[in-house]
Amino acid sequence: MQVLWAAERAVPTDTPEGHRIATFAGGCFWGPQLLFERIPGIVMSSVGYTQGASLWPSYSSICSGQSGHTEAVQVFYDEKKVSYQELLDVFWASIDSAVMNGQGYDRGAQYRTGVYYHGEEQGTTAKASLVQQQQKLSPAPVATEVRPAKVFYPAEQEHQRYLSLGGRFGKAQSGAKGCKDPIRCYG
Repeated sequence: MQVLWAAERAVPTDTPEGHRIATFAGGCFWGPQLLFERIPGIVMSSVGYTQGASLWPSYSSICSGQSGHTEAVQVFYDEKKVSYQELLDVFWASIDSAVMNGQGYDRGAQYRTGVYYHGEEQGTTAKASLVQQQQKLSPAPVATEVRPAKVFYPAEQEHQRYLSLGGRFGKAQSGAKGCKDPIRCYG
């Protein structure tokens, strides 16, 4: 996956091929990537870093907590096969939106959850989904960010498709479209 941004660091809404772009942070990026890869209509996905201030962050720099980035998955999707609302529904169902700076056993600002929208149309839909999520959690507050997307930097190659390629223990998990197998976060 290439870094899609212009010289002025504009964040695109579509790929050159006409697919829509969506970015989500759901804790460690390996599980969310496999989750989204399984959705019919997802054309491509990449794990990486977003929402920070430094240019070209690395895994070690974001783990230091100093870069401000979060681990995220960016997906390219065919809007004729899956809607942004459907992606949001999958996202909200997969996280604990009441947890600040972490999911599961992972803790730290780099594991915060977020919906990073590309353009006004996604922004309107994302903000409405946040209101719905807050109604479900009430009175507990939603800790998940809903903000405009910033530049997405793809992570190092060893993090891409980590779980479907075998993960820590060499046990590949299916990324097949429609697969409902439980996702084992570390392999």
